[in-house]
Amino acid sequence: MALLVKPSPWPSSSPITASAALRISIRSLRVRYSLPNRTKQHHPRSPSWSAAAASIGRVEESHRRQRRRRRGRVYAVIGARGTAEEEEGAVVTVVAVVGAGSVSPLKGASWEEVMLHTAERLRWIEESFEMLVFTDNSCRSDDEMTQNLLKKLQLAYVLVVVSVNNPDSVKWIQIHSRNIPNIICFESSSALTNKLGGYLISDQMRGNIFSGVANISGSMNAKGRTEVIQTVAEAWDRYNSDDIRFCILVIINAYIRPVSVLNNLRSKGFSTLSCMAKNCGPQILDCLLDPNCRKALQCLNQCSPVDQVCNYRCIASYESPALEAFSLCVLQKHNCLQLDAKIPVRPYVPPMVKFQGSELCHESAEDLFVGWLDELDWSWRVVAGQNPAYDQFPCQYQLFYRGKARGSFWYEPVFQVRTLDGRIVWRRRKYRVKRGTTPGTFSFSVLDNGVVSNENWTIVDVANDLSWGLFHYHGAARVAGQSYTGAVLVSPDGKYPREVERPRLASALEKCGIKVWELFEVDNCSCQGAPLGLPEGSSFHQKIRIGDRKLSSI
Repeated sequence: MALLVKPSPWPSSSPITASAALRISIRSLRVRYSLPNRTKQHHPRSPSWSAAAASIGRVEESHRRQRRRRRGRVYAVIGARGTAEEEEGAVVTVVAVVGAGSVSPLKGASWEEVMLHTAERLRWIEESFEMLVFTDNSCRSDDEMTQNLLKKLQLAYVLVVVSVNNPDSVKWIQIHSRNIPNIICFESSSALTNKLGGYLISDQMRGNIFSGVANISGSMNAKGRTEVIQTVAEAWDRYNSDDIRFCILVIINAYIRPVSVLNNLRSKGFSTLSCMAKNCGPQILDCLLDPNCRKALQCLNQCSPVDQVCNYRCIASYESPALEAFSLCVLQKHNCLQLDAKIPVRPYVPPMVKFQGSELCHESAEDLFVGWLDELDWSWRVVAGQNPAYDQFPCQYQLFYRGKARGSFWYEPVFQVRTLDGRIVWRRRKYRVKRGTTPGTFSFSVLDNGVVSNENWTIVDVANDLSWGLFHYHGAARVAGQSYTGAVLVSPDGKYPREVERPRLASALEKCGIKVWELFEVDNCSCQGAPLGLPEGSSFHQKIRIGDRKLSSI
């Protein structure tokens, strides 16, 4: 996806599907281009063909595993309650039971608060996803809340247990959850039973049951369940609101019914392969023979195809022209995966309407984006962001400016990437920005690594002295099958707003459906050498004048 305040959105999305596409096409390309397995010939600037073939073999094996998993995937609820295939749009009930008073690692927020917020965010994906949250106090009493919990457990397709260790609560859950086909327990008593698709998962380890390799009873689709476990475990251990929601969506997608935002990443079988082989054979081979592109592929093969965080880290670490050419051909030019992701519409975030007592107009809204540019070498620096895949990169600078052409407006994010192999590199993107219907709303577009991303941005709030601002975005890389949301908190020096501003900031975050504890603080140390600078002929403010408002801390 895209980046400025947030790192570019598409790189994570496009290459995710790119890796899946590459896996399904290697076998036919080997036949089509007679790719040798044993030859000692060498590409002038690449590893031997045998090394490339070995890499291809690994990709083929990964694809075979995916095919077997897809054939065995269960979209029905299996278990003691029988088979009840879900129709799209039918209510999917999830029940969460959390330890009373338990504290999460998310800046000290209680697990009850975290899971209640997750329940709200699940409905942003699909209104039919209903999650009800109870504390384990309801397991140790006999009041109205206990009766309500019992009723909901009878309807539940998924039970999520978090930080429950009280022996009485554990025993109560064991008795009343026997007919629930999917149970996942985190940081809870090892005496609790865990199931996926109606099959028991036995794990002798204490604490988080997904912290290692589990033994799964029953042979049906055992490998598929293991991969689900690993995906959920890795996401949960990142401890952020997006990944907690992602864990639940993965379970629903694998064992109840397809989830649209995850289902959109699946290839279309033979038509995808045929499209790629016909149109993009040279680009695929170039990717396999390019060291960075090959490293990206190997890294992506370690990720779940639907794990944006894992995939984006691979792409940001091993970005290369060969990968860009591959994505441009397979996705943007030919849409071989036949994907069509939409920009999310939820949550609805209203723009600010007044600045310094005056009604916000299009010109003054653009000036707020331009921010401190001209007084400083940048418009804003990112203090913190909400999206775990795209807002966590160090040293993020935003450059907003008016172009030489009349009416043109541009946004260039500059950010640092600490790659998986230990390098520190700078990235820079360039977005075209157009005004929305309402002042304070904008449409962004970028061709990033071969894929077009479109985003809708909203200026949620900016302090009267421009000491901080909050920008929200919804976006999608359509042909990559990825949609996303997020928000960035900005300031001129990359530091948090003063304490006196915190209530106003909390109110602005609330408009975005974001809690303060969801934000990732950006590492703004060691930011020397950022490739800033603007095109000749750029201009800045039209209505709002920064004047002498330089902060003493800058």
